[in-house]
Amino acid sequence: MISPRLTVTFDARDPARLARFWGGLLGREVVEDAGGALLPGTDGQVSLRFVPGRAEAAGPNRRLHLHLTSDSLADQQQKAAAVLEFGGGHLDVGQRPEEGHVVLADPEGNEFCVIEPGNNFLAGCGLLGEVACDGTREVGLFWGAALGWPLVWDENQETAIQSPHGGTKVAWGGPPVAPKTGRAPQRFDLTAGGDLEAEVDRLVSLGATRLGAGADGAVELADPDGNEFRVRAD
Repeated sequence: MISPRLTVTFDARDPARLARFWGGLLGREVVEDAGGALLPGTDGQVSLRFVPGRAEAAGPNRRLHLHLTSDSLADQQQKAAAVLEFGGGHLDVGQRPEEGHVVLADPEGNEFCVIEPGNNFLAGCGLLGEVACDGTREVGLFWGAALGWPLVWDENQETAIQSPHGGTKVAWGGPPVAPKTGRAPQRFDLTAGGDLEAEVDRLVSLGATRLGAGADGAVELADPDGNEFRVRAD
């Protein structure tokens, strides 16, 4: 079996602008097409995609945010300054002064953090160190099986998976999980390297629910926590 490739997709009022922000921050090329704008990843760094959509205000439907790493306090400060330069801003989510991470928002209000240097959990993960998600242990196990990524953390209902190549971790914080009240503006997309229907059947056998098909040929499913995601052919 060829493991599907993971992309984190964001609904955006202005996909091109948001892609330029993240491309500048991550040092990645922006690839635009009719469906939006893509920041291609690597074997060790997940891709990001920005598509036209109604980006809701921050709240329960925002079930994931990104964690960037830093090499030193000076590097952390430089990354935070770059966020302001590129059009983002600081964000107050009730963090305490003694917490080492810096909480920020991109130009459309998507929360993310620049993590303090010396964070052992994200050591060696690269610049985009983590996709931090709300979710149950069950959904973490599902995504590990779906992607063929090993479980690298499994304690107190918290889980994390990582590509066999290393790089970005995808983690779930365990209960309590806020109730879902509509379609989330951030979600996962998978690109199947083989037969699309066979891949959909495999994901359903792992615990996904098939929701329907899109006009572009992609198939929409929901994971065990009810989060929508899409699978498309390569």
